[in-house]
Amino acid sequence: MLKRLVLLLALFLPASPGWAATLGDDGLHKEDWFAITFRDIGEDIEAAKEEGKRLAIIIEQRGCIYCQKVHEEILSDPQVRDYINANYKMVQYNLYGDEEVTDLDGEVLTEKTAARKWGIAFTPTILFLPENADGALDTRQAAVASMPGAFQKGTFLDMFTWVREKLYETDEDFQRYHGRRIRERTEAGVPNTD
Repeated sequence: MLKRLVLLLALFLPASPGWAATLGDDGLHKEDWFAITFRDIGEDIEAAKEEGKRLAIIIEQRGCIYCQKVHEEILSDPQVRDYINANYKMVQYNLYGDEEVTDLDGEVLTEKTAARKWGIAFTPTILFLPENADGALDTRQAAVASMPGAFQKGTFLDMFTWVREKLYETDEDFQRYHGRRIRERTEAGVPNTD
C-alpha cells in the first residue's frame, strides 16, 4: 500500500531541478556569497584589495534566461563558485535598478543610468575592475576586462583566472589563453566544458 501511495505521489508532483536559483524581490537571481555594498565603486575596489581579492560587477536583469543559466549551471558549480568567492568580491547590479551608484569618476547615478553610461547591452555582463583606480576614468573605461553574456564553465572560469593572474598585462590575450587552457585540459584527460 505504501509503495502505491509513493508512486501515486511521484506521478503528481512536479519535477524539480536539483538546484534552483533564489530570486530576490527585484527578480534577480541571488548568491549568498555576493557582496552587499554601498555601490561606491572606488570604495569597493579598496575593500576587495584589503581582502586580497579583485572587484567584479555582474549586471543582470529580471527575466533574463541567460542570467538564470549562469546562476543555475555555472555559479552553482563548486569549482567555479569557490574560485570566484576566494578571489573576487562580486557585486550584483540591476540593469534597470534605481539603487544609487558612485562611479569611479565620482559621478553619482542610478544602476540603470550607470549601465547606460557604461554601454551595457547584454545581461549578464561582468566587469572586472583594476586593483587600483585613480578616479580619472569611469568604471567601463577602467575595467581590465568584461564578459558579456553566458558562457560554459570552462570559458567562465578561464576568464576569472586570466584576470586574477593579470594576464591582460601580457601578450597572451584571453582568446589565446583560453585556447591554451583547452589544449592543456585535453592533454591531461580533463573534460573540457567550453
